[in-house]
Amino acid sequence: MKEKLSLHITKRSEHVLQWSKAIFLKVGDYMKTITRAKYLDRIIELNGTPDIKIITGIRRSGKSKLMQAYIAYLKSNFENINIIFIDFMDLAYEEIKEYHALHAYVEEHYQEGKTNYLFVDEVQMCPKFELAINSLYSKGKYDIYVTGSNAFLLSADLATLFTGRYIEIHVFPFSFQEYCQYYDDVNDKDKLFDDYAIKGGLAGSYAYRTEKDRTNYIKEVYETIVTRDLVQKYTLPDTLVLQRLSEFLMDNISNLTSPNKVSQLLTANETPTNHVTVGKYIKYLCNAFVFYDIKRYDIRGKKYLESSEKFYLCDSGIRYAILGSRNMDYGRVYENIVCIEFLRRGYDVYVGKLYQKEIDFVAQRGSEKIYIQVSDNISGQETFERECSPLLQIRDAYPKMIIARTKHPKYSYEGIEIHDIADWLLQE
Repeated sequence: MKEKLSLHITKRSEHVLQWSKAIFLKVGDYMKTITRAKYLDRIIELNGTPDIKIITGIRRSGKSKLMQAYIAYLKSNFENINIIFIDFMDLAYEEIKEYHALHAYVEEHYQEGKTNYLFVDEVQMCPKFELAINSLYSKGKYDIYVTGSNAFLLSADLATLFTGRYIEIHVFPFSFQEYCQYYDDVNDKDKLFDDYAIKGGLAGSYAYRTEKDRTNYIKEVYETIVTRDLVQKYTLPDTLVLQRLSEFLMDNISNLTSPNKVSQLLTANETPTNHVTVGKYIKYLCNAFVFYDIKRYDIRGKKYLESSEKFYLCDSGIRYAILGSRNMDYGRVYENIVCIEFLRRGYDVYVGKLYQKEIDFVAQRGSEKIYIQVSDNISGQETFERECSPLLQIRDAYPKMIIARTKHPKYSYEGIEIHDIADWLLQE
């Protein structure tokens, strides 16, 4: 049934760049286009596989635009195809927001003798959509791609929703590389990085001219997730604890956190709760990709620890929009950016523990392992030695690095690579 791609993997990204303007943002008469080739390349790599392809990610991270770019790619490169596209945000599809109707609509638009692609955007707007998707999947005659609201198409739910095989394609907000690509008329790398640390990667906010409008856009995205999506998904009785908890986690990025400690602090600050509720709500926030749960790893004992964890925000721009410059610790902001970047690059990330010392991150991808310390300013000798000390105590031969705001080219110290954070983020 499936039409094989004629392009070799090694040439795919180059070809994508040639034909596509890819992901675009449009507000009124303003339109800005950048290529998100890595995500697009990943979807192209999965073309023709029998799995249901699920595009996930926080609201406004570009899931729908990625789907549209892939459709444009297919139309530009293949002739004998039939594309069935359904966008449940469009009133034109209002009458098929019922799973039997959805199933019937797709079957009616199937074309014999062609490769049939099915795309469903905002699939959660059709109650019991999984029954229709699973039935269509079982027929073996569609290449299926779906996106949905982050709170209703959660990674934790996919195995339950889809009885067939599926592959998750997780989309993050813009990386610093993509931010620089968007603002390609600015040649000052340091200014771009300083702006990115504040603005973050929710690219829809870039269209606004004033700081107030930009932060209001981000606030609305965030508040929609916290006060509407999660409340609706989990039938929560009160949003105050959820809001205060989320703000607490934002304010305590890079600190070890336990539900018991958080519940005590919230209660002491006139938001009564308990550790059971806090534990559940943290899980909900992570399920919706607002935060990422980073567990601890005992480097010497080579085992994962079940005690306190760290939680990193999906995008630094949300922290600034919600908390402003309150307790603005750039070392923590940079640590958050580095953590999300390693996740974006496909690493599993842990907090390292070595005796009584802590390594900011242990990043693993296959057989590759890297130990990382992140800092704001390491120009002082005392700070430099403090960051190097735990890395120097690690006895294995895996790479070790410090990522900081050095504004200098990469250099080495006792086998430790020292990277400027802006340069490191721009590396492939």
